[in-house]
Amino acid sequence: MRRALEEKPGDNSYIVTLPGRGYQFVSPVKVIAPEDLTIVPDAAAVGDDHCTAGMVVQRETIRTRITTQERELSALPFPRRVGTKAGLGILLLLTVAGIGYDVYLRSAHHLTEQDTLVLADFTNSTGDPVFDDTLRQGLSSQLEQSPFLNLLSDQRVAQTLALMTQPRDARLSPQLALEVCRRTASTAVLDETIAKVGQRYLLTLKVTSCSNGESLASAEAQAEDKDHVLDALGKTASGIRSKLGESLASVQKYDAPPEDVTTSSLEALQAYGLGYRTMIAKNDRPAAVPLFQRAITLDPNFAMAYARLGITFFNLDEPSRAEENLGKAYDLRGRLSEREKLYVAASYEAMARGNMEEARKSYELWQQIYPRDQFAVGNLGVVYGYLGDYEKSLAAIQEAWQLNPGNALVFSNIVSTYLQLGRVDDALTFALKAKDLHLDGMALHSNLYTAYFLRHDVAGMEREAAELIGKPGWDDLMLHDESDTAAYDGHFSEARTLTQQAVDSARRADKSETAAAYQAESAVREALVGNLTLARQQSGAALALSHSKEVEAFAAIALGLAGDSSQAARLANELNQGFPEDTSVQANFLPSIRAASELQTGHAAQAEQALAADQSYELGETTPEITFCLYPVYLRAEVFLAEKRGTAAALEFQKILDHPGLAGNEIISALAHLGLGRGYARAGDKSKARSAYQGFLTLWKDADPDVPILKQAKEEYAKLQ
Repeated sequence: MRRALEEKPGDNSYIVTLPGRGYQFVSPVKVIAPEDLTIVPDAAAVGDDHCTAGMVVQRETIRTRITTQERELSALPFPRRVGTKAGLGILLLLTVAGIGYDVYLRSAHHLTEQDTLVLADFTNSTGDPVFDDTLRQGLSSQLEQSPFLNLLSDQRVAQTLALMTQPRDARLSPQLALEVCRRTASTAVLDETIAKVGQRYLLTLKVTSCSNGESLASAEAQAEDKDHVLDALGKTASGIRSKLGESLASVQKYDAPPEDVTTSSLEALQAYGLGYRTMIAKNDRPAAVPLFQRAITLDPNFAMAYARLGITFFNLDEPSRAEENLGKAYDLRGRLSEREKLYVAASYEAMARGNMEEARKSYELWQQIYPRDQFAVGNLGVVYGYLGDYEKSLAAIQEAWQLNPGNALVFSNIVSTYLQLGRVDDALTFALKAKDLHLDGMALHSNLYTAYFLRHDVAGMEREAAELIGKPGWDDLMLHDESDTAAYDGHFSEARTLTQQAVDSARRADKSETAAAYQAESAVREALVGNLTLARQQSGAALALSHSKEVEAFAAIALGLAGDSSQAARLANELNQGFPEDTSVQANFLPSIRAASELQTGHAAQAEQALAADQSYELGETTPEITFCLYPVYLRAEVFLAEKRGTAAALEFQKILDHPGLAGNEIISALAHLGLGRGYARAGDKSKARSAYQGFLTLWKDADPDVPILKQAKEEYAKLQ
């Protein structure tokens, strides 16, 4: 081509070398129809002995329509000049079409990998409401296959709309999309229309610069009927990707058809789109559940609907339902796009199998292929938290926030990670931006509640509790937080009432696993303070509601501490067989169950051995809503007390007090003060022992007087005096 166009070395008038990528033709190219083509020889060139690309094109058309029955590269016939020593020039024509529809492509300007597109809603003039909230979701899924294009996230769109005093889920008209584009410093708007022409449907995509209104690229397609609209949508998406500068190799490699990426059912895609918008724009996960379920009912092979539903259940602390749906998504992943395969595989490893090391590898691969995907790096940060590496966790989640500062869940994850690192002031400062950014949410209020707890700010805790209590699907988490605080203060009668309210609220919201987890965690609290009969009763009540891994784990620990070692062993065996690769089960739950049972039966050495197996993950998270951080540490400290190793016990109890953000308002945070006093007493340091006992008794000055461990503490303190 360079020889034919007589491009001199270093000239680059027509072709530019892109290091590491290939070559780009940079001279303007226009597609014209054969019947409108007239070649007029350049008078200066006729008869000349040298090659020339000079030609004049007359009657050039505004738009050319090309129809083909198969994908092929067509050469446009045109007259050749006679008498020249070389060809006059080259006209390249790429036809983008398929059976049953016609495709139109217009001239385009290339974007860079740093540019961002705002995706508007389809303008639907067909009168058929099935296309509403459907085609935009389908187009988004198609374009997100591209490692090159960068779409402004739906979270960022919702946040920007809120700042514009618009509803977070407002339909994004071309005019509104243009305003969002300008406010977010994005590059261009991609707006779309669908119209009915006879029995056919015409889809038009148009990319417009936000800065000057210039048309950058466009594509059109006709579908012969309603059943082929999604096919046409997929072809126009592929065409617009090429027009905007993505390499042909990339488009071909990452170009799964719409029926694989989403679904062939418009009705199922509509339900899925509504569910996604509810989850993202409204930040209402409970309300998204029935919409994803409807999408699955309409198309039982809808892999991404299963995946979204599974992740939603996981974030609602419904692990068994999350595992079930993620497993179905994993089984159906074969035909998905590359990005969605990574999404499903990583989610399945993290949330269904619980194998955090494998999940880490999957998320790292996802991030490598799609470096600007905030879900990849954000979820990688969450996995680091489960592995107990909170510094890495914070860095990754902060990177996700930079990529998508409109994601309420990422925002909340940053706040919780600050808390886990003990950076309470940073957590509060960052969290209080939420209202200004319109990023309110259930998890954020819970994190703020914990931050105020760590600051001993009762008024702040009451404000956050008031934000959630009374909201169906949301208030059970806050009622559980309140029950933990009551138990922390020694008010166990109040804690039981609040736990029952949390259980009832969760059950009304169809969150039976969550309800059971609240009950099982309460059983652990009762066992730790010596209410052994209540612990056994609450464990049984929890297991009657659910046999999720968290419920079985908490119940088994409570039963082990309450002296029912056979039942605890049975549950431990079930967990071991059912979750052989689950990081939390193998590294945290099983050692704790075995240690609790051995400790209660007086086998301190065996208990110590159980907790010594693998300590690398014991500071890591275990469940999305109920923390189990530091429980293995607490049990190890109790083992050391039983072995009369006071100094070693004191060090373990101090580890809990040194990580207030991990333990939060859990009962072990309060009991660690008493344990520290007992450790110092065992070590013979009465002065430090008295101080620690005084700290505990001051904390529990208004506690229920009948709590067994409180009675023991008072007797022990009297002996020290």
